[in-house]
Amino acid sequence: MTGTPIDNVIRKLRFEHGEMTQQALADMCGITRQTVIALEAGRYAPSLELAFRIARAFGVGVEDVFAWRQ
Repeated sequence: MTGTPIDNVIRKLRFEHGEMTQQALADMCGITRQTVIALEAGRYAPSLELAFRIARAFGVGVEDVFAWRQ
């Protein structure tokens, strides 16, 4: 297994929200575009605070964005 044990649907949510760019999401969450890229690729597990910021950017709950891979 590579990456983190946390899956996410950030890319899907970005496209469901008007094809939001990685940079737009990064700006909304106070992170870099490179962080969004790493998150989408599963190479980076967000802090709890960042997970909430991302979920709030999409108007959904944290578990609608992130899931623990069992």
